[in-house]
Amino acid sequence: MIKSVAIQGVKGSNHYIVSQQYFNNGVSVMECLTFDEVVNNLITKKCDAAIMAIENSIAGSIIPNYALIDGQNLHIVGEQYLDIQHNLMALSGQSINDITEVYSHPMALLQCKEFFKKHPHIKLVEDKDTAEVAQRIQKGQLRNIGAIATEMAADIFEVEILAKSIQTIKHNETRFVIVKRTNSEIPENQINKASLKFELDHKRGSLATILNVMSDCKLNLTKIQSLPKIETPWKYAFFVDVTFDEYEDYTKAKSIMNIMAQDFKVLGEYTNAKL
Repeated sequence: MIKSVAIQGVKGSNHYIVSQQYFNNGVSVMECLTFDEVVNNLITKKCDAAIMAIENSIAGSIIPNYALIDGQNLHIVGEQYLDIQHNLMALSGQSINDITEVYSHPMALLQCKEFFKKHPHIKLVEDKDTAEVAQRIQKGQLRNIGAIATEMAADIFEVEILAKSIQTIKHNETRFVIVKRTNSEIPENQINKASLKFELDHKRGSLATILNVMSDCKLNLTKIQSLPKIETPWKYAFFVDVTFDEYEDYTKAKSIMNIMAQDFKVLGEYTNAKL
């Protein structure tokens, strides 16, 4: 049973919201400033699980987190999708014209760049977290400084929202994965999604052959991400997510891919949250 979970960020962050939704408010949350710290707390058994953003519908894959999960031999045991709403906030009694600098996570700044084109007097500064900036503003009573964070963060840290939903694309979702040190205990009849990793030589037809195996075994490819192997030129690692109706179809595909691909690895088997 999961009693404690590590997240990147503080209370009010998107990772914190996911922890409350996925575990129904019944889990102790360990706040970390970086994903490296999150993973370190997990592998040193200071927590039972970790929550990690893995991809965003606007900005795409968060590649370093794929590498962390793979490199530390962690296991994805679940997933959660969250509608991301970015809000500009600051100490009360100020307007947007009073704000000279806005600090937030690079991903949040990227997703709100069109909004800030209308306010060229504001300098955008990359920071480690969204909600943590709101916390810092309140703690230091920092005037003329803004944060991009959730409505929950504004409530918790008692700062005022100056503009709501400032992200460029209003429908903005992030996929989060729940990660443990060991594989899932989910019964086979509840598993309908898997995350896999394998390597292929840089030659004609190698990827197409693997994709044909997935298709023939009735797997639906929902995600594919390639990463070059730095130490081996022209060789690539592929991270894929597949969904399926029958676990037996997945088992068949897995056995064939294990033979055909190099360094085949199951990163996780879990329940598809996006139905």
